[in-house]
Amino acid sequence: MADKSPKGIFAARKLKLRRLKFRWSQRKFKIRMLRLKKRFDPLQGAPMARGVVLEKVGIESRQPNSAVRKCVRVQLVKNSRVVTAFVPGDGGVNFIDEHDEVIIAGIGGTLGRSMGDLPGVRFKVIMVNGVSLDSLYKGKKQKPVR
Repeated sequence: MADKSPKGIFAARKLKLRRLKFRWSQRKFKIRMLRLKKRFDPLQGAPMARGVVLEKVGIESRQPNSAVRKCVRVQLVKNSRVVTAFVPGDGGVNFIDEHDEVIIAGIGGTLGRSMGDLPGVRFKVIMVNGVSLDSLYKGKKQKPVR
C-alpha cells in the first residue's frame, strides 16, 4: 500500500494541514494569502481609480508590430503613485489635455498584467473630466472646461 495519508476517525486535522502545506505551491493561493495584490497594485485592489494627467507619451509597440501607441502618465489621487495608462480609440489622445482629471481601469491582460503589444502598460483611460471617452468619440457629449 503506497498511500501514506492518514485514515480513520481522527484524521481530519492531519489531512487539512497536509493540504494547506501543498497549497502554498499554487501561485493564486500564495498571492491571496500574502495579500500581494493589495500591497503592490497601484489601485490597491480597486477596479478603477481617479488621477490627474501629468503628460502625454507615445509608447512603441512590441515586435512584430510597429506603431506608436498613445498613452498618458497619470498621478493617482488616492496614493499619488504615477502610472502609465493607454488611451484607446482613434484620436482619443486629442480629447485629453495635461492636468485633466481621468478615471483609469485595468486593461484586461492576464493576471492583471499588460495586454497585447503594449510593454508595461496595465491600465486604460475610460473617462475624462467626468465624461466617458466613448461618448466623446461619438460626439454625443462635449468635454467640460475646468
